[in-house]
Order: sequence, then structure tokens, then C-alpha cells
Amino acid sequence: MKKIDFSFQKRLDRRSILRGTGVTLALPLLGAMRPAYAKGADAENAPKRFVAMTLGLGLHAPNLNPTETGANYKPSRYLKPLNDIRDKFTIISGSSHPGVGGGHRAEASILTANPVGSSGRASNSVSIDQLLAKHLGGETRFPSLVLSSEGSNSPSYTENGAMIPAEDSPSALFKRLFVNDSKRQRERQAKLVREGRSIMDLVQEDAKRLERELGKGDQQRLDAYYSSVRDLEKRLAASEDWAHEPKPKVDAKKPVDIGNRSDFVGRQKLMSDMIRLALQTDSSRFIVYHLGSSGGVLPLKGVREAYHSLSHHGRDETKLEQLAIIEQEIISSWGNFLRSLDGIDENGESLLDQTSVLLTSNLGNASNHSNKNMPVLFAGGGFKHGQHLAFDQKKNYPLPNLFVSLMQSMGLESDSFASSTGTMRGLQG
Repeated sequence: MKKIDFSFQKRLDRRSILRGTGVTLALPLLGAMRPAYAKGADAENAPKRFVAMTLGLGLHAPNLNPTETGANYKPSRYLKPLNDIRDKFTIISGSSHPGVGGGHRAEASILTANPVGSSGRASNSVSIDQLLAKHLGGETRFPSLVLSSEGSNSPSYTENGAMIPAEDSPSALFKRLFVNDSKRQRERQAKLVREGRSIMDLVQEDAKRLERELGKGDQQRLDAYYSSVRDLEKRLAASEDWAHEPKPKVDAKKPVDIGNRSDFVGRQKLMSDMIRLALQTDSSRFIVYHLGSSGGVLPLKGVREAYHSLSHHGRDETKLEQLAIIEQEIISSWGNFLRSLDGIDENGESLLDQTSVLLTSNLGNASNHSNKNMPVLFAGGGFKHGQHLAFDQKKNYPLPNLFVSLMQSMGLESDSFASSTGTMRGLQG
């Protein structure tokens, strides 16, 4: 193996070495290695899964949230097309991430609940999907998938607060999931993994050498570093095994990417199909899909202005009506995704029963950049649904409580996440 030169470290101070190394170790997917696909699920222990779909421009609350609370609510404009599956999801209003502000910058906080966008902090904290993937993602080829409609930005963050770049090409995702590499490519994949494991050994030895010279704060960072090394080594070992495994076979054809960047809903539908296939083949159990904030004019009848401009409507009725057309299509597409999961049997239960699906945004009101009263639809996962959980619009309920409920439903014995105060009321039967 080619010797790795670490002489550059002499030019850095100790804190930079630890911080820089930490970020390097924090990349759980190791893009150059691409280690991940999926092992078959144990029929006696059906796996739990989580999909987060996040919007960059919010949803207009008066068209989304019902006036009535509880199970006997009348469906709002956006929810009428989903009335046949109303028992499969819950509307949550009056919730947000405590202390999070910053308008659009709060996209970084959607799944971390960390006020990084409004506090001026340099790094984020771990997102709920990556926390789940760390503890429960080891059975699949991809411990997690991070996707987007356009670009590499995502709300998915590692333990060290580094953003995980998203894949925005459905065709490229399909290839990663289902197209087998050649023998030569598989051998190269395994070699990269083995070299990666050796590199980790070298880095670990280098960090140990520094330990006796560090202060208490840096020693704590070093302890976290060691944990990252051990965790990464386990992932690399699993990746070497997967490099020799054939990928699942599916009847679906490789999709053709949509070239029109303004076809926001079309791209949503196409990537949602890929997510369904990833779940159905157990290629991954933890998936984030960021729908971002398209700036173009969507090819929908009645829409004449750019989506981003319409979201900043200033209560203009003409803009609001066009925005409603777009957002209703987004919600309808989300409903079709739920139906597709609900129609797949997995050991006597539907795939939706085994998959918690969250749709939310950092913006409760995109027009004034408010991060309060976030739009939240939550489906599947075996929770109590068919209801509108309405919390205080002025004194919001902590949305991180939902993440605690999610963790506990998956068997993680944790009673906190970020600024949570417990589990979310009303989700248990």
C-alpha cells in the first residue's frame, strides 16, 4: 500500500489537527468508497425505517392545517386529496425547534434542532437520521441515503457537525443501488476499503502520540475521536464484505433524469420512486430527501411566477393562489408516496407500517422568514395516526420531542434529543 505522508500536520496547531481529523472521520458514507447497499431483512424481526422529506420554502399554514383538532377534523385544501389515507398520517401544528431562527439559514437545523443558523456557530450537531443510522444502519448496504431535488445541500449532519452532500440524480442513485460493478471494480472497491482501514490505524497512532501533550478539553475531543475511529473501522469492515455481494435485482428500468430544473414536482415524484425501491429492497433504512427551494416557474397550469417568489407572497391573493397550486401538488405527491409504501406487504404488514415518514420545513412562514409553527406531517411507523395534533401557535411545542418518540419506537433507549423535553404527546395509542 502506498505510504501516506502526514508531514503536513507539523504546520498545524494541535486543535486544528483534532478538528480537521474529526471532520474527516465524520463522513459516514465515505463517498470515494461508496460502501452500501442492503442485506435481506429478518422475517421475524421486521426492520424499522425512517424517511425525512424536507422543504426549503415551507407550506402555507392556512391551506395545510385543519381548523378542527383531534381525529374528527375536516381536511384542509391541501389534505383533501389524502382523505382516503387520513388514518395513515398525523398533522402536527404549533411546533418548532426551540431557539432556532435565521430564516432560510435554519435549513441546517431541520433535523438537528441546533440553532446553528441564528447563533453564528461554526459547526452543527448530528441530525436525527445520522444518529439512527449510526446505531441501526449497519444491516444494510447503505447505512443512510442523503438525497436532494437539486444540488448537494442537505439537512443531514454528522456527529462532528459536517453536512453530508446530497445525491440529486435519480439515475445515478439507481446505478448505485441496483447496477452491479464489474469484477475489477469490486476488487478495486475492496482494496480502497482495506487501504482506508490501514489509514485509520495510522491516524489513530498519530492521535495517541499527541494525547500526553493535550489539555483537558482536547483530551475530551480525543476521546470522541477514538470513538469515531472505532465506529468507522466497523463500517469499513462491513463495507469490505458488501464489495463482494451482488446488488438486488428489480424490475424497474433506470430512470431518466428530468433536465428541467423548474419541474420541482416532477423531480419529487421521480426521486420518491427511487426511495420506495431503496426501502423495498432494504438497500437503506434511513433516508433524507431535501426538496430545496426551486427558483424557477413550475410547469403547472395556472402558475406564472417563480416558486421562490410566490413563497414570499406578502399576502398577495394572486401569488397565494399560484403558491397553493404548487404546494397542493407537493402534498399530493407525498400522499402517493405513502400509498405506494402502504401497498407493499412485508411479513404481513405494509412497508408504511414499518417506515416513519416525516414531511417538514424550516420555514413556518416563508413570506416573513419565520421559523415558528413549522409545517409537519408525520406518517406510518406504527404510531397513532388519523388526527390533528394542535399545539400552541404562540408558545410552540418542541418538535425535537417527535425525534425522541421516533428513537424510542426504534428501540433506542434515549429520552432526549437536542432541546427536547420528552416524547411527543398524542402519538402513542
